[in-house]
Amino acid sequence: MADVFGDRAGERHMRNDLSGSVYGPVVQAGEVHGGITFQVQAPPSCGPEVKPDQVPPLTVRFFDRDTCSASLDSTLGVPGSGSRVGIGVLSGIPGIGKTALACQWAHQARGRFPDGQIYVDFAALRRGAGGDVSAAVRVCLRQLGVSEDFIPPSFADRVAMFLSKTADRRILVVLDDVNQPAQALSLVPKGAGSAVLVTSNRTLRELAVDGALLLPLEPLDREAGLQVLADRCGEAAVAAEREAAEQLVDLCAGLPKALHLVAARLLTAPAARRLTMKKLTAELADETRRLAGMAIGEERSMSAALGLAYRDLAPDVARLYRLLGWLPGRSFDLSIAAVAAGIDVSAAEPLVDTLVEASLLDVTQDDRFRFHDLVRLHARERAAAEEPGIGQRALVERVTTHYLALTALADRAVRGDRLRIADLAGLLSDAPDPFAADDGPAPLDWLEAERANILAVLREAARQELHALVWPLAEGFTVLFLHRRYLGDWKESLELGAASAAEAGVPAGEARLRSLLSRPLMDLGEYDRARAELETAVVRAEHAGHPALRASVQEFFGRYWDRFDTARAVETYRRSIELNAEAEEWRGAAIAAYFLGCALDANGDHVQALATLRGAHEDLLGRADLRMAARAMAAMGVVHDHLDDAEAAIRTLREAAGTLRAQNASHYEAQVLEYLADITERTGGDADVVRTSLRRAFEIYEAAGSPRAGTIRKRLDAIA
Repeated sequence: MADVFGDRAGERHMRNDLSGSVYGPVVQAGEVHGGITFQVQAPPSCGPEVKPDQVPPLTVRFFDRDTCSASLDSTLGVPGSGSRVGIGVLSGIPGIGKTALACQWAHQARGRFPDGQIYVDFAALRRGAGGDVSAAVRVCLRQLGVSEDFIPPSFADRVAMFLSKTADRRILVVLDDVNQPAQALSLVPKGAGSAVLVTSNRTLRELAVDGALLLPLEPLDREAGLQVLADRCGEAAVAAEREAAEQLVDLCAGLPKALHLVAARLLTAPAARRLTMKKLTAELADETRRLAGMAIGEERSMSAALGLAYRDLAPDVARLYRLLGWLPGRSFDLSIAAVAAGIDVSAAEPLVDTLVEASLLDVTQDDRFRFHDLVRLHARERAAAEEPGIGQRALVERVTTHYLALTALADRAVRGDRLRIADLAGLLSDAPDPFAADDGPAPLDWLEAERANILAVLREAARQELHALVWPLAEGFTVLFLHRRYLGDWKESLELGAASAAEAGVPAGEARLRSLLSRPLMDLGEYDRARAELETAVVRAEHAGHPALRASVQEFFGRYWDRFDTARAVETYRRSIELNAEAEEWRGAAIAAYFLGCALDANGDHVQALATLRGAHEDLLGRADLRMAARAMAAMGVVHDHLDDAEAAIRTLREAAGTLRAQNASHYEAQVLEYLADITERTGGDADVVRTSLRRAFEIYEAAGSPRAGTIRKRLDAIA
């Protein structure tokens, strides 16, 4: 009669479990002519008395994470918590230290779980055949002492046995690298006071429904990063190269894995080629070499760690991940993500959500998205390897066009009748205008929020030789800096724009941008270069044959001469007024008249200056240009001071400062407040007015990076 139970002797002789352990003979071949040595590894213990203790040991010291550990302490395995089984989820990008924190906490909490600790590595299961949740339950049963012979074949029966085996035990189950909520829910033990601690690249927010504590991990701060380096490389080594050590920590962007990898490189470099922190910092400062430099072999690397999360992405999500790596700038909104991929916003939204869920994208406080620095480099690395050769240029062209349209609309929302050279009628004809909506963003606030991104787009578009897009974007972008003086950014954007206009062969655009460039150059004290830019602008404007442009360039040149030759400034402004009248640019004529009044005042003709400024003020008010009208009023206050009418001067300057603040013209507000403080102090006025005016001026200058900030700071210190 057949043996209905089967002959399992052979199966016991050689069985390979999914984790890679072999319970049977392991053959190792020595020399070909020699004998064969057998090594037999004992299978896991079986029986009801088995107490699992499978959580891996920590091999390096653990730093920081006190807040997360305290949250776990108050939630998992708390004495007196009744029959409740707690669930904790540690989430974050690969390399952020989720497994280390889970193991550290498990070792510290051994006393809370007297019946043992189970550990399942889902990443290892996924690498093997049939690495599913059923295999994970099998691993748990083996750790609980169930013999292989008695593990049920079906998933449902395995889960039922797991619940029975844990019903009278208080245990901790650590599930490492889970990627689906069901994996965790299937392994929640039944015993009162037990707990499940999950690590995952994904947030697993669905588990919140089951009462899970969700703990997304943040990168280490600089101090904690330095502690890691000091522990691995020695405190003396960090102290000897403190600046380089800090830069190294910053380049690792707070990821413990990256820090351990660079520490290992420092410790294992050949003696003949001694690798210092300074040398390694210089190597990793190059973004194209950074990920490759964070590696010890192929498997122990940041690229390999991030690759595990990348391989879990669906094809359409993985494509978006790669393309977003090519985005210039550090943050983006949903519309930019859609433009990058060349898809609709409705199609991009679920893909972006998936990347956020996978911890590969962070959501910023203003509801934008950003990559962790090393994740961005990995996405860019995968794009270079997997996307078509022309893919990056095409993406940058799409994104630059998108920003050009929005920046042009913002520019026009601030001031519709400003001189512009770029003809964008075709681009804007069908473009929806978000700034025209009642609930739309304020154009200057939007430009300021996007300032770093637009500048990054200009750089990358110029590098990709998209000159026909770069110079119009730089022209429109300048409206921000006319109101809020970020001098370094303004200067760079105009340099990029002027160079691109020259490359594109657009003399009018080059003239406009070089004349505008003279403004930040003069504010930064680079007068010789400002004059050179203006002289080139005059030549290009004459070549373009554009009367309004020629008038504008003359106006900018007059402002240069204001500093060195007031009589020549008066002459230049009068020429600008003539050219504006010829072009019927009446706002331009009014602005030139304002500057003419200032030049007349500087030249000692105060009465004529006051009359000219009053006329300019009225013309500008008539054209609803409140900002320029306020500047004319401020100039009138200065003339009143020169005419020894301090009361009228203070009254006029206060009104002008208030209007400029309301118009967000902070740079000019600071100038007026500084002059108001001078008059008030000189005439023995209220000291509080002096202090308040100078403090506000200092705040504006410091935020804009103006050299005036240092001067005002000294005045405030002297008053104090």
